[in-house]
Amino acid sequence: MDTQHSSIGGAPKAVVRRYRPSDEDQVIDVWARAAQAAHPFLDGEGRGARERKMREVYLVQADNWVAEVPGEGVVGLLGMLGVEIGGLFVAPEAQGRGIGRLLVEHAVALHGEVTLEVYERNLSARHFYELMGFRETGRRADEENGGLVLIALHRPHRTTC
Repeated sequence: MDTQHSSIGGAPKAVVRRYRPSDEDQVIDVWARAAQAAHPFLDGEGRGARERKMREVYLVQADNWVAEVPGEGVVGLLGMLGVEIGGLFVAPEAQGRGIGRLLVEHAVALHGEVTLEVYERNLSARHFYELMGFRETGRRADEENGGLVLIALHRPHRTTC
């Protein structure tokens, strides 16, 4: 599946498509702003070494998809590491318009069952994932970021009758 479309409340259709290297600057901008809003408890989030790692590791090694809206450009990023959602970021101004839902549904369409980890302190993301049918399966300390707690979530494959 290369693209997926969605019209949200009469807004222009969002298209999910594979990430292209020419998207890098737009994706980094979306990621940085969304990550800073979601993770105010992480020093240097969206900048410096974390930005370098995003550019040099995650955008190269993950199976990345973007959500693009005509007239707005790239508004969302989905990074898949096998069946794990390694990252889901939606531009702050595009949140609440179904972009995150569209990207999660794309991940599920690709893989069926999906997993992810989310910071315990990221309450809005935890609520979003709960609404999307994810359930907690465990917790662990994130040593890279000062022992903050990460919560493992799982969304089972759903079959329809």
